[in-house]
Amino acid sequence: MQAVDVMTQNVVSVQASTEVRDVAKLLLKHKISAVPVVDANHHIIGIVSEGDLMRRTENDTEDRHSWWLAALLSPSEGPAEYIKSHGRKASDVMTRKVITVAEGAPLNEVASLLESQHVKRVPVVRDGKLVGIVSRANLPHGLAAAGSAAEGAAPTSDRELREKVMREVEKAIGVDAPLVNATVENGAVELWGVAYSALNKKAAQVAAESTAGVTSVANNIGIVPAWIAAN
Repeated sequence: MQAVDVMTQNVVSVQASTEVRDVAKLLLKHKISAVPVVDANHHIIGIVSEGDLMRRTENDTEDRHSWWLAALLSPSEGPAEYIKSHGRKASDVMTRKVITVAEGAPLNEVASLLESQHVKRVPVVRDGKLVGIVSRANLPHGLAAAGSAAEGAAPTSDRELREKVMREVEKAIGVDAPLVNATVENGAVELWGVAYSALNKKAAQVAAESTAGVTSVANNIGIVPAWIAAN
């Protein structure tokens, strides 16, 4: 299996001009820990994570030393630190050096990259454009589906079937669809991710089962506790 076979396709992204407060709201709304920053042509230019936002003045976690004193002691770092903690746009706080993978990257290579770079997720690009994202949580899904099969491209029919399943899931549960993912192996579908209710979990299963070509559905979707979903 490859990155394209397990990646989350409906990626929440922002523009460089997006307000930092709006970025924070998106992270909370979609229960994600980072969001890619893209330009007008959907080329990825950065990524904003919870770690980037934790240094904001509003979070009261800014280092207690004077930024201008730090600038005098370390001119190359002081101004950058100030921008990080006081910036108002995504472009001010985002990490600009973004590690990415191509759609055809084998899962074992993606796993090694996440481990060696100590990152939780990696954007998937096609000709430089953002087309998906693979997180640590996605990897066990794909490896479980692949079983002991040799690493390589998934059959075209399985890949196309996965696209159809995800479209049906999106129709069934709407805005919560990005929280659900699917893998397909020889027509057998495994659903993963989280849902905000048992009804949404069931709707995702019905959507998969009603997709032509699906031979079986294993529903591994977890349900978010009500007190978390309400926040």
